[in-house]
Amino acid sequence: MADIKQYIFFDFEMLCSDQGMAFEKMEAIRLGAVKYELDSKKISYFDRFIRPENSNPLTEFCKTLTGIKDSDLQKASDFKDVFAEFLEWVGGLKKSQYFSWSPSDLSRLKIDALKHCIPERTIRKIETRYTDFQDIFKKTVSKTNISVEDALALYGLEFLGDKHNPMYDAYNTLRIYQSYLCEPIKSDMIMLKKFIFEEESPEDMNMINLKLSMHMQQDAKEITEQLREIYRLRDVKKLLKPIKRLSLKYENVFINRSGIFTRQNVYDAECFLSFYQDFLFTFEEHFAHSSRVVILHEYMLNPLKEVISINTKNPTFI
Repeated sequence: MADIKQYIFFDFEMLCSDQGMAFEKMEAIRLGAVKYELDSKKISYFDRFIRPENSNPLTEFCKTLTGIKDSDLQKASDFKDVFAEFLEWVGGLKKSQYFSWSPSDLSRLKIDALKHCIPERTIRKIETRYTDFQDIFKKTVSKTNISVEDALALYGLEFLGDKHNPMYDAYNTLRIYQSYLCEPIKSDMIMLKKFIFEEESPEDMNMINLKLSMHMQQDAKEITEQLREIYRLRDVKKLLKPIKRLSLKYENVFINRSGIFTRQNVYDAECFLSFYQDFLFTFEEHFAHSSRVVILHEYMLNPLKEVISINTKNPTFI
């Protein structure tokens, strides 16, 4: 794969109705994008209306939601021509990394490209270089899917531009991405509040790590007290989801993008991940052999017992 030289953030506005509409029929009616060149840090903009095959007048709901008028679409080019302009503006599919705030934009691109006989290999080049940044942000910062405006607010930023314009949605998604990359400590502090503390984090790093350690010890203690030695297989299956949620709760501590977590806390976070992996393997092994009863061996609890027994003094940062 060629070296990435630029980021492309894109967003579609689509046909819509307050009466509901199948996604396949929600044709693209506007494409907005920004191009961020990594070397020069130059930002370029793309904004085009798209004339859909559905020639019915836009619903009032759609006009209000998108800010698009029927007259905007009547004089617009169709999807195939607009996409050709987009490719020319991108200037090199293989040197670009593509982002959007929701996988629906990629899905829209694939459906409309197929409808307009755009070569599959062209779309595949985009898809293999595509990132659903909303999903990344959810997993590493916000815990839930949130809007572009709400994500900006987490970094103390306001939405810039016309909220009806997909180009500005793309531009503000770029701003979130830049904050995410350039402010890893801020990102991890937000993550702690959303995933673990459910309240503001202490400002002192030692206090943050002490509080985090106490949370992990409490979670490890609660789960070990709940577990028995012998389970019916279906009961083990029910436990998989809460144990997985617990491992995901601390996964970002293990990743430690900001470097603010102590070695001990990173290690303890890994213990939760290891326990889940062992628990999942045990379930899958018994399921494969049609076992009705599952025996949880004592060694499986060792990672959690380590978390419970850790010494929280003298924190060492990575």
